[in-house]
Amino acid sequence: MTESKATQPPPSDPSSDPLRGPPSPARGEGKNTLAAAARERRDIVSGEVMDEARLVRFVPGPAGAVVPDLARKLPGRGIWVAATRAAVESAARKGLFARAAKAPLRAPPDLADQVENLLRTRLLAALGLARKAGELTLGYEKVLSAIGAGKVAWLVEASDGSEEGRRKLLAAARRAASQPRLLAEFSSSELGLALGAPNVIHTAFLAGRGAGRWTADVERLAGFRPLFP
Repeated sequence: MTESKATQPPPSDPSSDPLRGPPSPARGEGKNTLAAAARERRDIVSGEVMDEARLVRFVPGPAGAVVPDLARKLPGRGIWVAATRAAVESAARKGLFARAAKAPLRAPPDLADQVENLLRTRLLAALGLARKAGELTLGYEKVLSAIGAGKVAWLVEASDGSEEGRRKLLAAARRAASQPRLLAEFSSSELGLALGAPNVIHTAFLAGRGAGRWTADVERLAGFRPLFP
């Protein structure tokens, strides 16, 4: 089954500990609105109905190949898989895409890697857009000030940045009334390229709508790789 809909619990609230990645979604909390139900689909691996934010959509591509559709905009009947490496690999290995589509679909052996790389690219692009929208703060002192003011949703640290600087910012984050979460997935050069700035080490994604949308993709990426060293 692919585009089926039902009532299913939302993901749990993000962890308040900046050292932790996204928590496992809570279950057992129902939704009562039609709008919420319209955003739910069935995972072809587990059979569980869950929010789209916890899933990756795939569609049949050219020559019968399975194509990830992270933006959920490609034409065709969607096939939904939980946003974890294990689920995508299981769906590919067991031929579940072809079974769900009732067509001879072929899932490439590196499909989970494709999803991971697309999510990383999507997150970096979103950071670039967020900077243009004024939703990012760069630089140690500015980030420290934003944390103290309780304005930070995500502390985005370069994976190859200074451990001492990161330690001090995390200490400040633990003391903040509104504690941010940590992502240290991207290198300084990747962040610099995405943000159009040299030597990017410390970045704060300010709380707001943009951070909320970005969080959904970060949590999907967490199913494929660690969010920090």
